Amino acid sequence: MPKMKAAVFVEPGRIVLEDKPVPDVGPLDALIRVSTTTICGTDVHILKGEYPVERGLTVGHEPVGVIEKLGAAVKGYREGQRVIAGAITPSGWSNACLCGCGSQDGAGTTHGWKPLGGWRFGNTIDGAQAEYLLVPDAMANLAPVPDALTDEQVLMCPDIMSTGFAGAESAGIRIGDSVAVFAQGPIGLCATLGAKLSGATLVIGVDRVPARLEMARRMGADVVIDASKSDPVDEILKLTGGRGVDASIEALGTQGTFEAALRVLRPGGTLSSLGVYSTDLKIPLGAFAAGLGDHKIVTSLCPGGKERMRRLMTVIEAGRADLGALVTHRFKLDDIEAAYELFSHQRDGVLKVAITP
Repeated sequence: MPKMKAAVFVEPGRIVLEDKPVPDVGPLDALIRVSTTTICGTDVHILKGEYPVERGLTVGHEPVGVIEKLGAAVKGYREGQRVIAGAITPSGWSNACLCGCGSQDGAGTTHGWKPLGGWRFGNTIDGAQAEYLLVPDAMANLAPVPDALTDEQVLMCPDIMSTGFAGAESAGIRIGDSVAVFAQGPIGLCATLGAKLSGATLVIGVDRVPARLEMARRMGADVVIDASKSDPVDEILKLTGGRGVDASIEALGTQGTFEAALRVLRPGGTLSSLGVYSTDLKIPLGAFAAGLGDHKIVTSLCPGGKERMRRLMTVIEAGRADLGALVTHRFKLDDIEAAYELFSHQRDGVLKVAITP
C-alpha cells in the first residue's frame, strides 16, 4: 500500500511526522496532492490537549494542492487541476447546509445538525498537514485556483481569511461604522481588513506586539492601540467621545479580551466573537447593562464550501487583499515539528508559516 508523510497527533504536547497509507478514494471524494499548507492556532490547541482529537489523527485544515485522483461520481473537475478546499467541508445536503449553516453540518444525523460538524479536516477525519489529503463531498468543496494566483496568496482563504471576514460579516458592519478588533494575530488581521472592506470608517486594532500593530495598519486599521502601554477600553472610549464602537470583534479567545470587547460597545452594539475559548466565560454585569443594553453577542465558525472559497479568491485577484504578507516563515513538511515549536511559542515575529513538500 502506498505511504505518505503526515503530521500526526500522538498525545498532548506531541505532534510528530509519521508514515501513513495514502487514502483510498470513494465515489464522491477527491485526493489532492498538497502543495502548500500551514499551521493554525486551533492546531496548537490540539497540540496542547485543549481541544480533543483521536490519537493518530493527521492534523491541519488549510490545503492548497493539485487533484491527484477523482472519485467516480465527481464531475466538473480534472486531475492535475490546482484547487483549494475550505477548512470547513460541508456535505451540501444536510438540514444545516440547506439553512445556510454549513459549518454546523449534521449530515447523517436524524435532524441534520451537529455543532462544528462541518469541521472535518484535522478534527474528525485526517487533515492537510500531509503529502496527500482526501477531500470529502468534493463537488461541494473544491474551488479551482486562478492561474494568476500563487499558493501563498490563497493560503489564507481556507480558514484565516474566511474566519476573519466572517467576524466582520456577523457583526453586521455598515458604511460609516466604528469597529474595534481585539488581537491582531492572523485572524484578527483578516477581521481588521474585513471591517475596512465592509465600509467601517474607524477601525481600531488592539494588540501587544508592535509588529502586529504595524501589520494591522497595512490591513486597514485607522488607529492602533498597544495594550501593553495603555488600557484599550479607556483609549477606545476616548476615541469615540464616550459613545463606544458600533461593533467589536474578539479574535483571541480569552476572558480579558472578551470583556474588553463588551466594555467598548455602544448601547445596541454587536460583539462578534471569533476566539476559541478554553474555559467558561463570565459576562460583567455593568458592561452588559444588566442584560438591558440591546447588545448582541454573536459567534462564527469559519464558513466553508467552494462558493465561499471562490468569493475570497476574487477579493485577492481584484487586489483588495494582500494576505501573502502574513506568511513570515517557511518550512518543509519534513521539518514540521520545528515549525510547530516556533509557531506554538510565537517566536521570531511569526504570523503564519507555509509548509511545502
